[in-house]
Amino acid sequence: MGTEIITMATNQIIFSDLSTYSPSKSIRFYETIFGWKFYSDNNYYLAYNGDTPVVGLYETPEKFKQMRMPHFWMTYIQVNNLQQTVENARQLGGIIEMEQILPNFGKVALIRDPLGAGFTVYEGEHLQSTRTSNTENTLIWNELHVSDASKVIPFYEGIFDWKFEPEQNRIYKIYSGETHISDLLEIDNDIKGTYEYWVSVFGVKELTTCKDNIIANGGHLISSETNRYLMTDNSEEAFFYIQSI
Repeated sequence: MGTEIITMATNQIIFSDLSTYSPSKSIRFYETIFGWKFYSDNNYYLAYNGDTPVVGLYETPEKFKQMRMPHFWMTYIQVNNLQQTVENARQLGGIIEMEQILPNFGKVALIRDPLGAGFTVYEGEHLQSTRTSNTENTLIWNELHVSDASKVIPFYEGIFDWKFEPEQNRIYKIYSGETHISDLLEIDNDIKGTYEYWVSVFGVKELTTCKDNIIANGGHLISSETNRYLMTDNSEEAFFYIQSI
């Protein structure tokens, strides 16, 4: 199957990367699970599915190691004006963890919403969308898991002009314009744990086989749904979904 890339647009989700304490160990894991190949560029690693870029990976900065921040997958959102997005986020109760201009790449900022879920906003043309709709071993979805939707919906509406439509079972569809780009799942802390987070979803053809392979290589099964599993990688901290396509 050829890779179908979703066209990049403002205020849409375009990318994910992994912050890990042990890049070499994480690279071996994901190459084994998804068949990716990682290539290094100035201590940043880009994973390819065949000839197509999929995700990134980097070593957790020392200051975050000292804080004992866990390994985690980060969601990236494209914006037109990073400075304005940062200011809006701050005014709406967000926390700005980092803001940088990266030569030959663009502008990035790491933001936490009012409940603490972190994501990165990106302004620039270098980073293209790697999300696909149904291609094996690629990023196919990102979604937000929080304990109280009412505390974050005004925040995301304010900084991205997203619209939230409630569904059954405490699920909200997230729209950027007319495009359904993500979901918010409201989950009690006694089920999901104390962290609020964005989670990345990777498409696979053989769901059970992939799950068993993850476990055999040091990962863990967190929860099961009809067509997907929430897993951790071999760090036992960074979690992600595998979903049948």
